[in-house]
Amino acid sequence: MNFYNELEEIIKTQNPHDKFVRFYSFYAKYQNNECILEKYFKPKFFEEPSYASVCKIVPPQVVPKRSNLTTKEGQVNLLHAIAHIEYSAIDLALDAAYRFQDLPKEYYDDWLEVAEDEIRHFKMLEKLLHKIGANYGDIEVHNSLFEASQKTQNLLERMAVVPRYLEANGLDATPLILKKLDRLQKDEILNELVSSLNVILEEEVSHVKKGDKWFEYACQKEKKDKDIYFQIIDKYYPQGFDRARDINKDARLEAGFSCRELKDIAHKNVC
Repeated sequence: MNFYNELEEIIKTQNPHDKFVRFYSFYAKYQNNECILEKYFKPKFFEEPSYASVCKIVPPQVVPKRSNLTTKEGQVNLLHAIAHIEYSAIDLALDAAYRFQDLPKEYYDDWLEVAEDEIRHFKMLEKLLHKIGANYGDIEVHNSLFEASQKTQNLLERMAVVPRYLEANGLDATPLILKKLDRLQKDEILNELVSSLNVILEEEVSHVKKGDKWFEYACQKEKKDKDIYFQIIDKYYPQGFDRARDINKDARLEAGFSCRELKDIAHKNVC
């Protein structure tokens, strides 16, 4: 099986469950060393996300608010928003393996493992959506994560922006969601959501850590200091670190951030 060509077809697959079936078949062959990494493969620039035919895409400010989690509508909106993040992360992980060539095998091992994790995360959340009488695609979504992949077409910027910025921000956001849920009277859906979010949070630390490893690899390869991270984020998200924020210090340290970086992100001494 041709590695990059098959990954391209998986990324383009629009139906989520067709995508998963195709991925699992490909991944089994990859793990059995039955894939050939084609030389001189030219990756495709994707003009639209694979979920464009499944979800209605709107600007971020138009996406339904995740308020009042005691109502079915509020729970559906929250579940759908998190499921969409996880679904977007599937294609981001696949694209990381697809787009960047001539890297150590460990690089491809890492991002295909992340893709498998993200599929499992999505399926946990989709199961909860079904329990509450909803489906992925019922709620409008934004494509900010997909746009990040369009903008970052080299390894250094991709590793800085996707795992070390966007996914690392999730390490901060998820505990806040869990705190909000903790204040509510629990029902079956909320209890399962809390359980799922704890699994996701734990595993996302390893994803950010993988991004940190390959960001450092790219820095060394391009003879750049790791401080270029802040220049890259400022390039794409000019106000990304302007405001003081509460960060998940322990998770970020485990994922590879230094205390000096955390001070610059949080605008205060945190360790």
